[in-house]
Amino acid sequence: MRGEVRARRLRDTPAPPLDLVGVQIPYHFRCPISLELMRDPVTVSTGQTYDRPSIESWFAMGNTTCPVTRCPLPDFTVIPNHTLRRLIQEWCVAHRSDGVERIPTPKQPADPTLVRLLLAQASAGDASLSSRIAALRRLRALACESEKNRAVVSTYTRSAIAEMAFGADLDLAVGAMEALAAVGVTERESAMVAARPERVAMLAGMIRLESSAEARIGAAALVEGMRTAEAREAVGAADGVIEGLVALVENGDSRAVRAGMRGLFSLCLAKENRGRAVMAGAAEAVVRRIGEMYCVERGDLERALATVELLCRVEGGREAVVGVEGAVADLVRAMTGKATERAAEHAAGALVAVVGGSEALQEEAVAAGVVTQLLLMVQSGCSDRARRKAQMLLKILRPAWPMQDLFANSDDFLHPF
Repeated sequence: MRGEVRARRLRDTPAPPLDLVGVQIPYHFRCPISLELMRDPVTVSTGQTYDRPSIESWFAMGNTTCPVTRCPLPDFTVIPNHTLRRLIQEWCVAHRSDGVERIPTPKQPADPTLVRLLLAQASAGDASLSSRIAALRRLRALACESEKNRAVVSTYTRSAIAEMAFGADLDLAVGAMEALAAVGVTERESAMVAARPERVAMLAGMIRLESSAEARIGAAALVEGMRTAEAREAVGAADGVIEGLVALVENGDSRAVRAGMRGLFSLCLAKENRGRAVMAGAAEAVVRRIGEMYCVERGDLERALATVELLCRVEGGREAVVGVEGAVADLVRAMTGKATERAAEHAAGALVAVVGGSEALQEEAVAAGVVTQLLLMVQSGCSDRARRKAQMLLKILRPAWPMQDLFANSDDFLHPF
C-alpha cells in the first residue's frame, strides 16, 4: 500500500522546477523518484528511466512495481541508459561556465552472464588447473572492484566457490578460498563446513597456511559465520584453528587482523572455547590490537572488547590481559570519545575483572579518567546491563578516587536501580 501511494504521488504530482547552481535542470534529466539530476540513469522493463541508486532503494524496500506507471515488474533487471547519460554529460559540459560539473561515467556492475561463465570455467573438472584458478582469480578481482560487483558475484557463485575450497587439489582450494574472502560467506556456507569433520580439519590447515594471506582471511570468514554453539565448539576444538586466528591478529595486516578478531569473537561465544583461546594467547593478542580499532568499523572494536571481557572470565584470562603493558589505559580509552554504548559496556565489564583486587591497577584506571566516563554512563540512557557494569566498577574503584569527599553522596550512582 505504501509503495502504491508513493507511486501515485510520483505520477500525479507535477514535479517542481529544480535549479542547479542557478541553472534549471531539464525535466527529462531528473530522476522521477529523487527529482535530482540523474548520474547513472537505468531503464526498467516498463521503459521508465530512473537514477540507479533511487530505483535500487525502491526495490530494496520490497516494492515490486514501477514507481511511475504502477505496473508490476516481471523482474528487477535494470539496463543502463547510455544515450541519456551522454546527453546529461553534454548538457553539463555546455553549462560548465555556469558552474555545472560534468558527471563522471559510472562504472557498471559486473555482467551476470560473465560471472556465470567464469564460474562454469572454474567448476569444469575437465579443464586445466591453471584455467580454473585463473577464473577464480578473475571472479575475485571483479568482487574487489566495487560493492555492487561483490553483490553480483556473491549471488551467483558463493556456494559453488565454498565447495571448491574443500576440494582435493590444494592449489584450487587455495584459489577458491581467496575468492571466498572477497565474495563473502553466509551462515549456510559455514554450516556446510562445521557439519563435516574432514572439512573442519581442512579449514584448520587453511587458517595456518603461510603462503596465502587471502586464503587465511577467507577461512577466518567461514569461522566467523558459525552461528550455532555446536558448530562453534566443533570448529574451536579442531587442532590449529584458534592458534591460526591468533596468528592473524598478531601478525596480519589490517584486514587480516579484523578477520582474525571476528573469528575469535565467534568462537569465544561458546564457553568451551574460551579456555582454549586463553591458552593460545588470544587475550594478549586482542588487547594489543585494541588501540588500532578506533579507526576501523565500530563493530570491530565492539567485538574486540567483547572478546576481552569473555576471556577475562575464565582461568588465566585476567592475568593474560594484565600482563599487556598499557592494557588498562586502552580499555579506559575505549569508553571515551565516540565510543559506542556497547564498546563502553564491554570495556567496563573487562575492567571489572582486570582491576578487581589490585589497588595499583585501580589507581591506574582512575588516573586514566575512567570515573568520569562511568558517571556519564550511569546518568545516560544506556541499557540496564551497561549501567550495572558501570555501577559495579564504580564500587570497586571508590577507594582509589581522589578527593573522596566529593562523592560522599554518590550512592545513587553506585547502586543498581
